[in-house]
Amino acid sequence: MLETIRDTLRQEAQAILAIAERVDQTFVQAAEWMLNCEGRVIPCGIGKAGDIAKKFSSTLSSTGTPSLFLHPAEALHGDLGMVTDRDIVVLFSNSGETEEILRLYPSLREIGARTILVTGRPNSTAAKESDLVLDVSVEREACPHNLAPTTSTTVMLGVSDALALAVMKARDFSKMDYARYHPSGALGRRLLLKVRDAMRTGEDVPTVLPDTQFLDISSAITKAGAGAACVVDDQSRLLGLITDGDLRRTLVRDGAAAIEQTAQEMMNPNPQTIEPDVLAIEALDLFESLPRKIGEMPVVDADRKVVGLVTLKDLVRLGLR
Repeated sequence: MLETIRDTLRQEAQAILAIAERVDQTFVQAAEWMLNCEGRVIPCGIGKAGDIAKKFSSTLSSTGTPSLFLHPAEALHGDLGMVTDRDIVVLFSNSGETEEILRLYPSLREIGARTILVTGRPNSTAAKESDLVLDVSVEREACPHNLAPTTSTTVMLGVSDALALAVMKARDFSKMDYARYHPSGALGRRLLLKVRDAMRTGEDVPTVLPDTQFLDISSAITKAGAGAACVVDDQSRLLGLITDGDLRRTLVRDGAAAIEQTAQEMMNPNPQTIEPDVLAIEALDLFESLPRKIGEMPVVDADRKVVGLVTLKDLVRLGLR
C-alpha cells in the first residue's frame, strides 16, 4: 500500500514536470486573453473536470480576475444568460467529447463569447469548436486501471493555477490587493484592520477628571471592564493614564489613606498613546516591543483628544499573527 501511494505521487509529479516542458505560446495567448478580458473569465466543466473548473474560478476571483463558474447542465437550462460577448468561457473536458460541453458551443458562438478548451485530446470534437485549445494530455492515469481521473485532473489543476498566477503577476496584483479580497483571513486582518476597528469606544472607555478620587476611579475601571482609565480635561484631552495596577500599588503603599488620592496624584502623565489610523498589527508590535509591559493604550486624535482605548488582549483575540 505504501508503494502504491508513493508511485501515484511520482506519476502525478512526473506529469506536472512533463506539461511544464510542453507549455508553449498557446498558453501565453490564453493568459493574455484572460488578462485583457473586458468581462469575466467563466470556467465550465462537469464531473471531476468541473471540480477543477470551480477551483480555477475561485483562484481567479481571489487574485484579481473577475470570474464565475458555469455548470454546463445548468447552462443548458438558462444559466447561459450570465454569459456575454465580453466574456471568455474556459471549458474543461479531458475527452473533449463531453455531451453537455458540446451542446454549449452553438449558443456560445451566438452570444459571441470566446472559448478556450482545456483538454487531453487536442483533436477532439470540442477542440474543433473552440477558439483556443490547451493540450494537457497525459500518458496515462495513475489509476491502476487507467480509468479514474487522477493524473489528468492533477495536470488540469496545475495548468489552471499557472494561468491564474501568470495573469495575477501581469496585473501587478499586490499583497494589499489580496488582503482586500480576503478581509477575514489572517493576511487581510494584518493589512487592513486599523486601531479604530479594534479599539474600545464610548462607555467601554473609562475616563475620569484629574480630581476624581480613588473609589470613583476604581468603579469606572470596573464598570467598563477595562484595565485602566484615561485622565482627561474638560475638553476630553488626555492628561494621563491610571491603571488598576496603579490603584493596587497606591493601596499597598498608603493603606486607608489611599481613598483620598486623586487621579492626578496617581496617574502616569506620559502614557504610551496611539492614533486611530495606525494598523492594528503595528499596535500589537508596539505593545510587544515596549520595555515596560502595558496592557492598554489611549487612542488619541491630532488634538490629543481621547477617541478610544486599545488593549493588548483585544488585539491578541483578533488573531493578527
